[in-house]
Amino acid sequence: MLEALYRGLTALAGPAVRHLLDRRLAVGKEDPNRLPERLGHAGLARPDGRLIWLHAASVGESLAVLPLIDRLLTLAPRPTVLVTTGTVTSATLMAQRLPPGALHQFVPVDLPAAVARFVDHWRPDAALWIESEFWPNLLRALRKDGVPAALVNARLSAGSHRNWRRAPRTARRLLSTFRLALAQTATEAQRLRDLGLADVRCVGNLKYSTTPLPAEADALATLRNAIGDRPAWVFASTHPGEDNLAAQVHRQLAPRIPGLLTLVVPRHPARGAEIAAGFEAQGLAVSRRTTGAVPAATDALHVADTLGELGLFFRLAPVAVIGGSFVPVGGHNPIEPAQLGAAIVYGPHMHNFAEIAATLEAAGGAARVSDPDGLANAVYTLLTNVAARDAQAAAAKAVAEDNRHAVDRVMTALSPLLAEAGMRLPGAGR
Repeated sequence: MLEALYRGLTALAGPAVRHLLDRRLAVGKEDPNRLPERLGHAGLARPDGRLIWLHAASVGESLAVLPLIDRLLTLAPRPTVLVTTGTVTSATLMAQRLPPGALHQFVPVDLPAAVARFVDHWRPDAALWIESEFWPNLLRALRKDGVPAALVNARLSAGSHRNWRRAPRTARRLLSTFRLALAQTATEAQRLRDLGLADVRCVGNLKYSTTPLPAEADALATLRNAIGDRPAWVFASTHPGEDNLAAQVHRQLAPRIPGLLTLVVPRHPARGAEIAAGFEAQGLAVSRRTTGAVPAATDALHVADTLGELGLFFRLAPVAVIGGSFVPVGGHNPIEPAQLGAAIVYGPHMHNFAEIAATLEAAGGAARVSDPDGLANAVYTLLTNVAARDAQAAAAKAVAEDNRHAVDRVMTALSPLLAEAGMRLPGAGR
């Protein structure tokens, strides 16, 4: 009944949704050249042959599945991989990072007509849904067409689990879309079973299998030359409130660490001018990467307000602080700095990466702090105690290396579903 009610309401919601898209467009949250995709109008022709539809909601999910996409493209016959996401930032990153043979489209809004246009055009042979974004009309379309589907890198928080348990029949109906679910942790696997999904397996987190973030060699050399031997730390993927925390820590440590440079990489680069203006208002010398500037000897802070360059700054700074963890966002991926040899610090809010954070902490590969003083103390210790910093960084890198085979387990588990869709792993029999 709830699903039918939702479908009826969304069938009537077209004008309201178009108004919402226009408002999002006005504030830069939609791509004006690709807005029709959000209403199911394809921006590309469907290639001939098999097509796997892979839906990843945003930046983190889309980056996590890059190794899986590489493996899917080795199937025989070689398929096209269609990746859908819902944000402008993720679309930009996918344009930079997707390999030949993979395409990107914006996911259609969950209106019946938009969904029908999308599915009728792309006709997927298989669908892989990443993590936990459940759109009822999209999932219904997959069930209706009998598309073999799996929930991959599945994540279901305690709060979402409680909410879905209030509507168990609806949850069971939605989840029946998936032939199997490949969960990140045993806890999340049990939550999915509790909601009625029969075939659930714990295979680990695909984020461990991602290749290290790239860095353009000339840009890295230029920045290294500009920074020289200055002690530097990076506050990566910051959200509002965390930028001021970076400035507070810098002011606290600068008298004790001569030449200290604080690098701030906002999660949303469009905030760069605002962040820099806030630092200047506090009397701090600051430069911005989007202006073409490199950190000057007189700069206290440098705002890296570009997209897709986080790999540069994890290589430049031996200490990496994870944004989204000092405000209740849930943190961002700590495996990325771990792979590049940085010592990791984060705040109390790491629930989006709880299992990874717990593994890192148990191995001595990350430090969790609770407040600004704790952050300042941790950064000071790691910048001034090289042995402690190297030991922590090595422990984190070992955790990343020990768990990097998650993508192998995912592909093995998906093999029967892919075979049903007419594709087989390399070397498999016909």
